[in-house]
Amino acid sequence: MAKKRKFNLQPKLLIGLVLMAIVLMFSLISILIIIFCGVMYQYYSWVTFDNASVCSYVIDGDRIERYYNNGKIGEKDDYYEMIGDYLLEVKNQVGLQYLYVAVPEQDNIVYVWDAGAPDEDGIHKLGESIQMFGEIKDVMQTAYAGGADMLDSVLFTESSAVAFVPLLNSDNKPVALIAVSIPIERVSRHVETFTVLALISTIVVMLISSFFYYLYIRKILVRPLRNLHHAVTGLVSDNMEHLDSFDLKIKTRDEVGDLANGFNQMVKELNEYINNLSRVTAEKERIGAELDVATHIQKSMLPCTFPAFPDRKEIDIYATMTPAKEVGGDFYDFFMVDDRHLAIVMADVSGKGVPAALFMVIGKTLIKDHTVPGYDLGAVFTEVNDLLCESNSEGLFITAFEGVLDLVTGEFNYVNAGHEMPFICRSGENFAPYKIKAGFVLAGMEGMRYRAGSLTLAPGDKVFQYTDGVTEATNSDNELYGMERLENVLNLNKDSAPAELLPKVKEDIDAFVGEAPQFDDITMLCLEYKSRMEDNNE
Repeated sequence: MAKKRKFNLQPKLLIGLVLMAIVLMFSLISILIIIFCGVMYQYYSWVTFDNASVCSYVIDGDRIERYYNNGKIGEKDDYYEMIGDYLLEVKNQVGLQYLYVAVPEQDNIVYVWDAGAPDEDGIHKLGESIQMFGEIKDVMQTAYAGGADMLDSVLFTESSAVAFVPLLNSDNKPVALIAVSIPIERVSRHVETFTVLALISTIVVMLISSFFYYLYIRKILVRPLRNLHHAVTGLVSDNMEHLDSFDLKIKTRDEVGDLANGFNQMVKELNEYINNLSRVTAEKERIGAELDVATHIQKSMLPCTFPAFPDRKEIDIYATMTPAKEVGGDFYDFFMVDDRHLAIVMADVSGKGVPAALFMVIGKTLIKDHTVPGYDLGAVFTEVNDLLCESNSEGLFITAFEGVLDLVTGEFNYVNAGHEMPFICRSGENFAPYKIKAGFVLAGMEGMRYRAGSLTLAPGDKVFQYTDGVTEATNSDNELYGMERLENVLNLNKDSAPAELLPKVKEDIDAFVGEAPQFDDITMLCLEYKSRMEDNNE
């Protein structure tokens, strides 16, 4: 099976920054273009409207009716020729597409002036009539009636922007329309030029800002994590042969710094054990002694003093772990979050031996450090998952379950990361599996989000949690112990205290397995909520 290619955090971060910069760049450019287009369209609306308005002040409206009535026989005079020359000069100087004066009828317009050279194509003569359709007809009629403002009198088509201004006579009545048209391609050229300039400037700004932001992230995050990653993987790959020189010099005041300090302390203690044993044992015995030391460290990290809380009459708790090898990947934990909240943890690390045990230490430390009063358990597992993924060079993962019991109210909040479902025994009833949705395993994938659930326990209720080494214990016929056998033995001993219940379950597992070897760690925990705690704040 081909090994999956590994991608480091640094190129991932760089790719993410580039993609983010590209998305921001195109979003910003799109917004700027939209705003600029609106401004340009408004600008050219004013240009066309103002030119038409200026022409309306120059032309004598009282003459329009005579030209209009006599237009069919083409009667012109010196004033007509003068205005025609003036309109042609305005058209050429401003760079207009069309400039004409026409009288709207019901469906047609009758031209009075159409600015253009005598031999220019498409120029209409005095008295010529053309039919108008659609939107341009509506705009012209509205402008002619005098009920339109500047924006209503300007029409943008696919080829041009046209403004219509009524031409008034001495009685202040409209007698014709002045139409000014600017080619739309002029607007398009401005937009294209602005787009190129905006694109170039945005790219430069984004590249510079992304570069400095990348340097900042690399300094505060990537380098410390890379040092931690190299140190831990080097420790495992060297089979812990250089413990005396192991020193994580990470002085950040955050979770990474706490994790580095925890590793330094753990390696220091482990190095002391190994050095003491290596002086008096042979190479073969030294290897066995290292495993013994690792087993001792692992067991010492798990709560093993019972009763765990002798001064707490509200709860009774008991847990056991039987590793398949000298060191195991399973772990459990329980601790008081504050004076009224008890946390329990049950987890199983993939793999066996020292790598699994070291990863177990990381997982256990992170979970306990992140479990603080009032903090959502889903957020705890989300943060722990991201930290585990950052230093997971061996491709390990953890299935884990954590629950926090409020000793006053009985509220039991929990979060599950791919672990087995717990058994709940209500007071006076039987044990039954409590079906909850299992989230993704820890250290399996970065960016996972976990959700916490909740149930309420009453005095006399019990919670039994375990690892898959219980239900997957196999006898010589390759039969699994299974959920049904586990439920049966729990219910046969449902009235037993936790310290009596777990040994009876282990005896039943051993009887079923017989002489078959143990392939997986067997870890169990039972919590009994005996009575409610008095709330001193009431």
